[in-house]
Amino acid sequence: MSVKLGVAPIAWSNDDMPELGGDTTLDQCLKEASQAGFIGIESGGKFPKNSSELIPKLNKYNLHLCSGWYGANLRKNSVDEEKKLIQEQLKLFQDCKSPCIVFAEVSGSIQGDPNRKLSTRPQMSADEWKSFCKKISEMGKFLEDQGMPLAYHHHMGTVIETQEDTERLMDNTDESVKLTLDTGHMLFAKGDSKKIFENYSSRLHHIHCKDIRKNVLDKSLKEDLSFRGAFLEGAFTVPGDGCIDYKPLFDILKKNNYSGWLVVEAEQDPKKANPLEYAIKGYKYLTETLKKSNIKIYQ
Repeated sequence: MSVKLGVAPIAWSNDDMPELGGDTTLDQCLKEASQAGFIGIESGGKFPKNSSELIPKLNKYNLHLCSGWYGANLRKNSVDEEKKLIQEQLKLFQDCKSPCIVFAEVSGSIQGDPNRKLSTRPQMSADEWKSFCKKISEMGKFLEDQGMPLAYHHHMGTVIETQEDTERLMDNTDESVKLTLDTGHMLFAKGDSKKIFENYSSRLHHIHCKDIRKNVLDKSLKEDLSFRGAFLEGAFTVPGDGCIDYKPLFDILKKNNYSGWLVVEAEQDPKKANPLEYAIKGYKYLTETLKKSNIKIYQ
């Protein structure tokens, strides 16, 4: 087995807050991602929306498209409506041979609202849970048939936030629904990534390696900050710069022969956290820790 190392462009330019990294060009982002050692990058707002433009850019810097975010509104939309809305991104990802779509429900999400405390995030009734899981299963089957797996991303401020939410989703959806496990979001929600790795290894398709600064996490939970407030305070960072020990997690990946992508992702203010410097730091930590777990890295 071997894993592939990628990075998210959010360290260079933040789609939710365009003023963060607004002047950073896509070419700088791609160049520095490759310079740091990564062979893949997820999509972002500055990326071309058609493969005839994007593929040459990726090839120029020897990068693969290793997935990207899709914000769904299945709580409000029908499955057929969502199928139509995802078509442009689906076609792009198919053309670029992405391993999956990082899929998350954003209807009612408070993740981008600086005035909403995280404790006020949306919740679903038992009846809505049943309907929602059915819709997610239908989308999972549809995307599987298109050769583009749905890898669900639990996220702070959304209806699927906690370990309990994530487990409930996995337990009540079709096997076609895969999982993007985000170590930073899981810890922020007081969850245990190790247990998810152990209990849902067959559904684990994609991993976001996001670390947490514990002092900022403690403050964010104590003061019930907004999601935006927490990351502007510096809650997130790259692996090796926070409090998460990845060695036990990688040992489980080794045991279960995980061979997907590990994507370094940490939304930070690029003026405070130089993207290239932190990308190199995250890459160095991952390579060193993967070696300790006897996991090979695909080059």
